Amino acid sequence: MSVRLQKFLASAGVGSRRGCETLIEKGLIKVNGKVASIGCTVSLEDKVEYQNKLIKTKEIPLKVIILNKPPGVLSSNAREKKLPIVFDYLPKNFNQREWISIGRLDINTSGLMLFTNDGVFANYCMHPSSQFDREYLVRAIGDFDNDKQKKMKQGIEIDGAIHKFSDIVEGEKTGANQWFSVCLTSGKNREVRKIFEAVNLTVSRLKRVRYGPIFLPSTLAEGKFQELSENEIEDIKKYGK
Repeated sequence: MSVRLQKFLASAGVGSRRGCETLIEKGLIKVNGKVASIGCTVSLEDKVEYQNKLIKTKEIPLKVIILNKPPGVLSSNAREKKLPIVFDYLPKNFNQREWISIGRLDINTSGLMLFTNDGVFANYCMHPSSQFDREYLVRAIGDFDNDKQKKMKQGIEIDGAIHKFSDIVEGEKTGANQWFSVCLTSGKNREVRKIFEAVNLTVSRLKRVRYGPIFLPSTLAEGKFQELSENEIEDIKKYGK
């Protein structure tokens, strides 16, 4: 696990994070024998020195939590117009800056979001090469047929990029509304909604229920979080292609 140097120093008791940044800026910190710079990251294998003394810190255990995001909540750590943000719902013993969001959901989409305290792990989960698939439940209004299903799976060009589902399964239909289960392996902004709109279907409800091997528990209420077990985290590590 790699962390920013100032966080490493602060966790070792050298000073506050801002104070440690000042020490780095003054050239007083060395990493593996070389003067460090702002933006540097270190792991437990690196040799970090201050005033010719080796700095040691305990390994911070990897944490991953899942949140059942309610609709109307921003997937951001910046507030807009006093709207609630996902970090309002996370454990209060962590500063919101220490939680890293693994992907986002738009404000009107609900369901599964993952957060971690490890930037390397977050990047692994989000990187296109890892091919994590996301599953959504979709309620849409409009006519649906085999031709539309074929287009949605083969790919539709939208704003110069190809968007497609790896799978789409029809569900219950009530009046003008029909439910679908869809899967895709990319995390482009509003991609599910755009694909449906491209075939003249309007999404009226959207909920993410799976990210890779992690499913949204049916017992996890909206606005509540749950920490993943070590076995579940290992499943995520093994899932990437």
